[in-house]
Amino acid sequence: MFEVKKFGGEGKRLKDYEGIIGTEVIQRIKEKAEALSGKSFANVNSTAYGGGVAEILHNLIPLMRDIGIEARWLVIEGTDEFFNVTKSFHNALQGNKELKLTEGMKKLYIETNKVNADDFDLGNFDYVLIHDPQPAPLIEFYNKEQPWIWRCHIDLSDPNREFWDFLRRFVEKYDRYIFHMEDYVQSDLDENKVVIMPPSIDPLSEKNRELSESEILRILERFDVDPDKPIITQVSRFDPWKGIFDVIDVYRKVKEKVPETQLLLVGVMAHDDPEGWVYFEKTLRKIGEDYDVKVLTNLIGVHAKEVNAFQRASDVVLQMSTREGFGLTVTEAMWKEKPVIGRAVGGIRLQIVDKETGFLIKDVNEAAEKVVYLLKHPDIAKKLGKNGHERVKENFLITKHLERYLDLLLSFKK
Repeated sequence: MFEVKKFGGEGKRLKDYEGIIGTEVIQRIKEKAEALSGKSFANVNSTAYGGGVAEILHNLIPLMRDIGIEARWLVIEGTDEFFNVTKSFHNALQGNKELKLTEGMKKLYIETNKVNADDFDLGNFDYVLIHDPQPAPLIEFYNKEQPWIWRCHIDLSDPNREFWDFLRRFVEKYDRYIFHMEDYVQSDLDENKVVIMPPSIDPLSEKNRELSESEILRILERFDVDPDKPIITQVSRFDPWKGIFDVIDVYRKVKEKVPETQLLLVGVMAHDDPEGWVYFEKTLRKIGEDYDVKVLTNLIGVHAKEVNAFQRASDVVLQMSTREGFGLTVTEAMWKEKPVIGRAVGGIRLQIVDKETGFLIKDVNEAAEKVVYLLKHPDIAKKLGKNGHERVKENFLITKHLERYLDLLLSFKK
């Protein structure tokens, strides 16, 4: 286990958000934080970069520190074999019923967590928050005297029961369980411990801050994207649940009607996702030699600022996931006033209000039809984008997320 000490949001202060959320909200957050001043709060997950959890923590930890909470971020370590096992957990919990949980997988999973528990004393913190299945067994190796919270960032609406029944033996020991949506809460957990809390984006992060037109154009030029032709984009990991092959099929159907259309597939290769390389290679094979499709990843210098530029340059943003715990890439695009077309699954349904902030669709044909419609009706696209921005402002910004955490921690003091 190692500690993350460099943050993308380093130096940010709560007062920096005053122009976005207003003085009254800032004051309310500060008042709640007073009762937690000096308290230590450990966050534990499985990767320092790649994916929504790491991104949130990079921006949330500095804000917590700014309001007086001693927030720290610890990352468990493991072999590739361990992360292959936890990827199987991820896929099984999101609904893959064909996967089998072996005794060897269980042993490696628990033993790796024990090694990490020995490496860092979580018992010295006032509050402990464990993110997702990878580090869930850590609670087994402490005589806990403080509140422990488990947060699930994945779609748990229809899990593989074998994997969930095994994981539950650890999860039920926690004092609270956080889920993004009611649909993900398992009926065999104590309902009195359940907390519903959607994730968030940071409007001031490098990925979401305002960019000048010249900054956007320079980045497009660097990656050979033509700003004068229509752009459709999906930002996601290379993952079997993200519907990337469907995105390519949507693009091909759109291109029949709007031949100059370009497709940007933007993603990050994360160290805790060995399976990502397999889907990355499959994606390249499916694309073939179509030079209007750009595969843009951190492997070629695509980082937060570049993702920001690609989203802002897009005419339409897609999220064709077949399972989605929440989908912060949807939130990001809506914040940038882009119309989003997403499959009606998981957290996407919580964000997109159909026909008001974007379109919820069921399949490739419907998605292609909506993309063509928006490309031909830019006034409608603009209206949907503005509505989406307001929805994010009210519900899914990091300051709202921070306040929800404060409310949760304060609930233990009652």
